[in-house]
Amino acid sequence: MSTKRKKSDALKFLENLTGGPVTLGKLFEAIRLGEEMTQPAFAKKLGISKSHINDIEKERKFLSPARAAKFARILGYSEERFVALALQALVDDAGLKFKVELEVA
Repeated sequence: MSTKRKKSDALKFLENLTGGPVTLGKLFEAIRLGEEMTQPAFAKKLGISKSHINDIEKERKFLSPARAAKFARILGYSEERFVALALQALVDDAGLKFKVELEVA
């Protein structure tokens, strides 16, 4: 019996749309574009600079799990998903071959 969870239809759609695994940067860009917001407007909503949004979307900068959770709350999205993606980015950047999965405590 497999314990591997099936991907949701929404996740499959995002992966097809972005051409690969969903990252926090790609998710930020998808949310911003879905809300038809410019980077400056999106940055203002989150209380950060436009250049910081650009760096997050282009995956030049990573978010801490705490900051990812804060942005999820501001945007009205799952904190668990944002935190998992933030942690995955840190794991990937370290060159480690692990997949992050979270469970709410």
